[in-house]
Amino acid sequence: MGKKRAILSVSDKTGLVDFAAGLTAAGYEIVSTGGTLAALRAAGVPTVYVSDVTGFPEILDGRVKTLHPLIHGGILARDTEAHRAQCEREGITFIDVVAVNLYPFQAAAAKKDAAWAEIIENIDIGGPALVRAAAKNQERVTVIVNPSAYPEVLALLRSKGAVPPETRRRLALEAFAHTAAYDKAIADYLARTEVCP
Repeated sequence: MGKKRAILSVSDKTGLVDFAAGLTAAGYEIVSTGGTLAALRAAGVPTVYVSDVTGFPEILDGRVKTLHPLIHGGILARDTEAHRAQCEREGITFIDVVAVNLYPFQAAAAKKDAAWAEIIENIDIGGPALVRAAAKNQERVTVIVNPSAYPEVLALLRSKGAVPPETRRRLALEAFAHTAAYDKAIADYLARTEVCP
């Protein structure tokens, strides 16, 4: 399946460059989107644009970027002979690390006199899909939703060459809790607002 691959797509760019540089040094190819891609390239970290992986441009003002079989197949594929054969046939490369934090919905909704359009555009769709796919496939994929985990993951890659199952499981639990809280914040906001304009 070639070199290891990580997808990084974050709103909170705390520690991003150091993490990506550490992954690169550990032999990972970095795939990214939008602002994350720009930040990494500006820092000199080799980064592949997600559209160069999918062969499809970001569309609808960035609403659709990563929702593609070449991305989600790479995350969800199990390390089995059958899945490897299917990935080989379809040109899918395994994705081993997913570092995603979501659009800042809570911050947008908390702004005084925030416009409906701004709030709605801060409902992340592709991000939660990436996070949930990676957390589901925790037996193979490391998912990170909090930058505070970057140093631990890099240290494990340096010392052990891989992130152990117990760490992947803990990070997956954190990821599911993160997306659950995010969805609850959106539901709570919609429950206390009037019908959209």
